[in-house]
Amino acid sequence: MPERTEKPWGYELLWAQSDRYLGKLLVIEPGARLSLQKHLRKDETIYVLEGRLRLHLEDSTGKVQIEELAPGEHRRIPPGHLHRFEATTQRVQLIEVSTPEQDDIIRIEDDYGRTP
Repeated sequence: MPERTEKPWGYELLWAQSDRYLGKLLVIEPGARLSLQKHLRKDETIYVLEGRLRLHLEDSTGKVQIEELAPGEHRRIPPGHLHRFEATTQRVQLIEVSTPEQDDIIRIEDDYGRTP
């Protein structure tokens, strides 16, 4: 059965988990965003289902680029790259498929006071 976890920005629904991969549905409420973060080992790919996602993603030169992704668009987030997901004016739903390291998170900035 899928496992729902409430977050300050919305919620995530863990729908697939093994020792090799994770599958999540992330729902980000309008005006909310996740922490600016990176992972040392976790490799993830996102696919936007609904809404327009503002994606902050560090490029190969170390600069964080911001782009908007519409439903049907996807991006890979390699280990070590800073990133943030943001919903501006409407709710965003996205699928995240990744390697299984759930606790591999280094927060750089956080709107909700969670310790970096």
